[in-house]
Amino acid sequence: MYYNESKKINISITVNYFLGGFALEKIVIIFTGGAISMKNDPNLNAAIPSLSGKDILKMVPNIKEIAQIEIIQFGNSPSPHLTPELLVNLRREVENVIKQQVKGVVITHGTDTLEETAYFLDLTINSEKPIVLTGAMKNSSEVGYDGPNNLIASVITASSEKAKNKGVLVVFNNEIHAARDVTKTHTSSIDTFKSLETGPIGVVDNNKAYFYRNIETRNYIPVDHLEPRVSLLKVAFGMEDKIIRFLVDSGEKGIVIEGTGRGNVPPKLAEGIEYAISKGVIVVLVSRCPMGRVDASYGYKGGGKHLESLGVIFGGNLSGQKARIKLMAALAYSNNYNEIKKLFEEEKT
Repeated sequence: MYYNESKKINISITVNYFLGGFALEKIVIIFTGGAISMKNDPNLNAAIPSLSGKDILKMVPNIKEIAQIEIIQFGNSPSPHLTPELLVNLRREVENVIKQQVKGVVITHGTDTLEETAYFLDLTINSEKPIVLTGAMKNSSEVGYDGPNNLIASVITASSEKAKNKGVLVVFNNEIHAARDVTKTHTSSIDTFKSLETGPIGVVDNNKAYFYRNIETRNYIPVDHLEPRVSLLKVAFGMEDKIIRFLVDSGEKGIVIEGTGRGNVPPKLAEGIEYAISKGVIVVLVSRCPMGRVDASYGYKGGGKHLESLGVIFGGNLSGQKARIKLMAALAYSNNYNEIKKLFEEEKT
């Protein structure tokens, strides 16, 4: 999703504007790529990275009425190209920006892995300043290209005094979502990002950001890197333990299990989980259901109560992809089982 560190091109362009005799607040926009930066290649008949941050800003000239804009061209690639190392580099860039005299930060990002990046930044950056992620579901060659609207709505949000101390936010289709709650729900709809259990925390309407609620609980994990050797396994009926045994024997440090229902797995798979834990691998359990929490409700072999007795850590209502991000950060912070368990099961404000 980003340029290699050795090839990264940083372009910093500040556009200063004054409104009513007063200088507007500065918002830094970090462009990383994704569909918002793409257009169709006629030879491929498919979208590819094409637009720079400057190109995109030309499509939203009224953004100058909202804030002073500084551009950082961090990269221009699709979000499935994201790696742990590049994600850490992005975090470092954001940390450097928020130390400056800026009101907030907006990051454009491909939608496929946007929620993982947002949650990682939410877990590992402790700042009152707004950090907002956005992008586009349609590329610039498509009718209904949503990038410009999402970008200006994000700048409006990042400029709002009420956006402070709400953690990392995701803004799409004029809705404001908390990083922990939001997920991509549809492959192509511009209304794809939803917080299924909680709903959005706010909206952008008539050039203003309105917030419905605050963020009650947030984890902060003070790390500047990730443990990359963490896998995610989705459970289906009849699965055996060979995949888990392979992962353990290959050197994985953590495994996230997307169990069925309340957090249950087939009995043979439970044997693989027991093997993993016996080898010191941290196993975190979440549900493959899009809503609801895992719980030790069932006592049969492979049920949540049985898995809890083996030492499986319960991941609450986190999605599999977010639990993986959290476990990667947790393992970078500590190898201690009890500390990692506490991070997952005792979220603090």
